[in-house]
Formats: sequence, structure tokens, C-alpha cells
Amino acid sequence: MRFYDWRLEAIRDGKGFHVTIGTLTTGILGGGAGTIIDLDQPEFALAIPSLTTVIPLRIHVQCEPPLIAADSDIEEIIIAYDKDVAVASGTGTVETAFNMWNGHAKTSACTATSAFTVNITVEPTEDLELARAQLLGDVQGTAGNALYHKLDLLYEPVSPPFLVGPSSLLIYWGGVVAMNGFAQIEWLEFATTDVTA
Repeated sequence: MRFYDWRLEAIRDGKGFHVTIGTLTTGILGGGAGTIIDLDQPEFALAIPSLTTVIPLRIHVQCEPPLIAADSDIEEIIIAYDKDVAVASGTGTVETAFNMWNGHAKTSACTATSAFTVNITVEPTEDLELARAQLLGDVQGTAGNALYHKLDLLYEPVSPPFLVGPSSLLIYWGGVVAMNGFAQIEWLEFATTDVTA
């Protein structure tokens, strides 16, 4: 059987992968030291090795905004790309990348890591910002009694970038007040020689 969509063809060939960040009702605390976004401590990093190319299909991040501490407090989500460095796993949780064709033998060449708690040895660079969402606090009264509204970010690129390794796909969330979050990440993965042939 042939599919009408190149993405489905790639998934059928075992080239699609999925990672879930957070478990049931337990999210991952965002930001360096639990608050402001820190480039050295992403909430998720996909290290793409040499000779591998990743095409992001869908990234969905859902955060649990906290009580606002003061007017103009900011909470945010950033999806970014470092075009030169496949980040080391560092001190984080190595995640399982599931093949989107259930039972397919092919495994990912990339390393997926979440919840970094110590700075990565080589700080990533936000060379390309793929998507962003932000909330600005407005308490209109007593701080600590007001909530932010919904904060989530769905990235489903119509014309997705080709992320050629060595490089990294990075996801951050955090803000002035500590915030938990969840994410679902899906991508296609190819040998770079197959993409450039």
C-alpha cells in the first residue's frame, strides 16, 4: 500500500519517532533552578548526530501557569534549534524515542533528554527560533491571588526545516515563577545522504 502523503510514507518506513515529556499529571519543572529559562538547562533536547537529518512534524507543549507574583511577570515557551552542536545528555533524564510504526525494529539515531538539572558542558545556541508563546502577568490588585491564563504552544510546520546533524532541537519553558509543563515531540529521521541524494 502506498500513502498519499510523504510524511505517512516515511512513518510507514519506520522513520517517525515520538517522545512524551511528563507523566500523567506530573509535569517537568521548567527553567534553570526552576524559574527563568536557562539555555544551559533545557526542558528537552534532541541531540542529532552527524550524518542524520531530522524533520520536526509536531511539537506540543502544555504548561501549568502558577500564581502571579507581581505585575508584568512573564511565563514563556521557546522551541529552538542549535545548528552546530549535538548537546551532551548531561544531568537529565534520557527519554525513550518510540517508533511511530508500533513494533517497527528501527530505532532513533538521536538522543532525547529531558529535565536538565545541571548546566550542559557546551552551552547551546539559539540559532533559529522555531516557535514561541508568552504570557504577561496582570494582577489588577493583590499579587498572588491572580492566575495566568492558558499557556500552550503547538508547532506543526507546513514547511518544516531540515535539521542536519550535528545539531540540537531544544525546548524550554519557565518564567518569573516556577512552572511545570508537558510536551509531545514527533519527528522524521533520515540518513543525511538519503536526503541530499
